[in-house]
Amino acid sequence: MARTQTRTRRKIEFNPWSRRLWAAILLGGQVLVHVLQGKLHRRNTLEQMAIVGPESLLVALLTATFVGMVFTIQVAREFISFGLANTVGGVLALALTRELGPVLTAVILTGRVCSAFAAEIGTMRVTEQIDALQMLSTDPVDYLVVPRVIACCIMLPVLTMFSLLAGLGGGMAVASALYGIPTGVFLDSVQAFLGFWDIANAC
Repeated sequence: MARTQTRTRRKIEFNPWSRRLWAAILLGGQVLVHVLQGKLHRRNTLEQMAIVGPESLLVALLTATFVGMVFTIQVAREFISFGLANTVGGVLALALTRELGPVLTAVILTGRVCSAFAAEIGTMRVTEQIDALQMLSTDPVDYLVVPRVIACCIMLPVLTMFSLLAGLGGGMAVASALYGIPTGVFLDSVQAFLGFWDIANAC
């Protein structure tokens, strides 16, 4: 009896998550099919790109700048004590491109933009606007979801690149002001450590 109740509870707990997972997979498949078929609302996509990109730029730049500053403060003192002051810029550049930059930019985009998208579409579902679109022979996935997905996929690498530049700028300012590392030495270290594929992988 106890085992049966435990299994029932597990099914009850698991079912909502499995339903959401399958719904997400199905929606992702629909988006991919629509994109491959070329069903794009250009005007709607451009509007969403304006929401995702420029409106999120300031937050991304501020976050990346302070992350670059804090990382430099943590690393520079130890590296200087070992006589490796000329590698601080390169280490910061690698950390930003391989880990910090893309992750933090994606987190910002998720928290600021994607949650707003979810709330907007949820409100449209509650107020039956999506049903109205279907009555007008308009596919909601084609009109609502695909432009937002494309906007995020296009603007996220752009925001990541701006974040990398802001993080390097913040780190360079701290290295020069607090630890006396010349700007030229910092930039030479970045150039020596950072490769094309690091930037490509970040994007």
